[in-house]
Order: sequence, then structure tokens, then C-alpha cells
Amino acid sequence: MKIAVINASSQADKNELLFNTVSRYAAAAEVVNLGCGKFDACRYSYIEISVLVGLLLSSRAADFVVTGCSSGQGMMLACNSMPDVICGYAPTPKDAYLFAQINNGNAISLPLGEEYTWAGEDNLERTVEKLFSEPFGQGYPKSEAQRKLRDTELLKKIRSRSQPKMTELLKTLDKPLLEKALSKRDAVGYILENGRSKELLDWLRMRCIGG
Repeated sequence: MKIAVINASSQADKNELLFNTVSRYAAAAEVVNLGCGKFDACRYSYIEISVLVGLLLSSRAADFVVTGCSSGQGMMLACNSMPDVICGYAPTPKDAYLFAQINNGNAISLPLGEEYTWAGEDNLERTVEKLFSEPFGQGYPKSEAQRKLRDTELLKKIRSRSQPKMTELLKTLDKPLLEKALSKRDAVGYILENGRSKELLDWLRMRCIGG
């Protein structure tokens, strides 16, 4: 599994903590840190980062994205506006575990600006630990697992039929928003190097290199 860590600039000071925690508890995965860190030259809003989350997952450059903003709610909503993204919101370890086991999505948004005393860091660590504690998509509770998994697959089908392709959505985005998102060269470079969707990669190359 390839996991990308990318958060809004409002919580740049939590980026290193988030990356290190994910690396610790998803030890079998390839984890890449795409910022936004406190030394990044540019600042990116949760809306701009959500576009990059969509690109990472639609291109299949990443299998899973760990993200967040101050509350975690805005990032979750923005990411779920992107094609091919099912993003959960996990303020607690229990929420993280249930999302992984029942909803089996491909992104999680964490509240990185709330209660960040020692207890906040401890909660973040336990939340990430619980997220990756078992293989995703096993269903919960076990007595209802099959029904839960059927419902999850039905939801994914409904979402895929109700959303445009990522390339189609990109064409409709406001130019300043798109240009700002694509200006994050480390993320775009990672997508171009690791993505597996020819259609989306061709569009990105034309837009970022040839256009």
C-alpha cells in the first residue's frame, strides 16, 4: 500500500508529527510526506489540498491519503467532493477503526487544530494506531459484517455513478484554484512519477509541462 500524508497549511506545524505517526503504525506501507510542512514556501488551503487528494487517488499514485485541517471537517467535506475519494472524519480512535472496517474508504481527515496539548498528541497517535490496526474492510460488528460490506460496496457504486471523471471536474475548476493546487510541485511530481491512470497523467503533463 502507498500512503500519502498531506495536510492544509493551517496545520503545517503538525505535519512532521502526522507523518512520523503514520510511518510508525503503517510500517508495512510505503509512506510519503507531501506536506504542507512549516518550512514550505507557499501556503495551501484545505480546498486546494483536496484537489491534490483527488489527483493522488484518481491517478492511483496513492492507495490511501491521510490528511487534515484545523477541525478536520472542512477537509473531509472537500475531499468527498472529489471523484474517486471516500474520505472519513476521525476525531477519535473508535471513529478511525469503524471507518476502516465498515466504510473501507481511501482517505481520512483528522482534526489537527483541536486540543493540542499533550492529550491531543496522544489522541492523534491512538487514532492513527487504531486506523491501521487491522486490514481494512472486514466489517463490524463481526455478526453484521457481510451486510455492512454489501452496503459499503453499494455506496461506492452510487458515488461513482453520481460523479464525473477527475479530468472532467478539473476542466470546470476556477483557474486560480487549479493553478494554485498544481503549483505544489512535490505533490504533482509524485503523481506524475507514480500515477497509473494514463488519461489523467496525460492531462497533467499537458497542463503542467506542455500547457
